[in-house]
Amino acid sequence: MPPHTRFCAQCGTGLSAGAAFCPSCGAPAGAAAAAPSPNRAWVAGAIVTTLSVLAIVWVLARPSASPVPAAPPSAEGFAGPAPDISTMSAREGFDRLFNRVMVAAEQGDTAAVARFAAHALGAYAQLDSVDLDARYHAAALHTQIGQYTEALALADSMVAQVPNHLLAWVIRGSVAEARADQAGLAEARRAFLAAWQADPKRDRPEYLDHQKALEDFRTSAGTS
Repeated sequence: MPPHTRFCAQCGTGLSAGAAFCPSCGAPAGAAAAAPSPNRAWVAGAIVTTLSVLAIVWVLARPSASPVPAAPPSAEGFAGPAPDISTMSAREGFDRLFNRVMVAAEQGDTAAVARFAAHALGAYAQLDSVDLDARYHAAALHTQIGQYTEALALADSMVAQVPNHLLAWVIRGSVAEARADQAGLAEARRAFLAAWQADPKRDRPEYLDHQKALEDFRTSAGTS
């Protein structure tokens, strides 16, 4: 086969003498280029080879893409959405929100605790009157979110109404434990056990509603 005297200006493919179009890329043969000299062809080939090698090196050396970060956990966690209290009385709504905070606390969902505690304390502020049970609820809520001064003030108000109220000592002990106040915790436990023995009936409504809290604190006080 005679050597090609024309080459496609588009892709460099050799063209036959009568070709009107490039058999490789289909470009018109009218713009064909003259045959490159051997030296020019060698230089061009070397440049292409060098560029190919550099491209491969760049791909291999390029750092891999960073992994997509995982989506953050839901702020509501296991506790779910806030309960609908629109059709409840102010006290029912407050109690429902208090229960939701306690569930979130047991599950370790601190984001839900903070969120629902704020709603619950807002509901508490709307109550027309508060009994000892409501004060205990509010004090427990303050304790959960680190508002210890407010929690202790409510405990004091409980004791002012009923001296040595058991749940008031539960609050005082919980605050002392959260503050790592060992002396305060020991005093709360001692006073709680004394009040427990002094009131054998323990039939107050708030005691019946919070038997587990009382039993848990009595157990920790008796084994300390």
